[in-house]
Amino acid sequence: MGVMADTEVILSGIEYKIRKLIEENLRHKKKVNDQKEEIVKLHQQVQDLKEKNLSLTEQINKKIMADSFSTEEEIEEGRKRIKTLMQEIEQCIALVNK
Repeated sequence: MGVMADTEVILSGIEYKIRKLIEENLRHKKKVNDQKEEIVKLHQQVQDLKEKNLSLTEQINKKIMADSFSTEEEIEEGRKRIKTLMQEIEQCIALVNK
């Protein structure tokens, strides 16, 4: 019966180690899932910040444009310049489409 007892002790040790490995594996899986969720949240934060940055940049550009045209005459000159630039762009597009 000595061999049988030794075998049982060995099997118990192996079962214990297997349970510990399974527990460790589950902890690692949970950690990986938590990190994946954190990555998704961080990607969303990055996207939100990019959108906010774009919006603020547009607001700054509008403010700069508004500040650069202080008189009615300057505003009209700006409109004419924009119209001229739009015509040039349309001509370029027409050339590209040929």
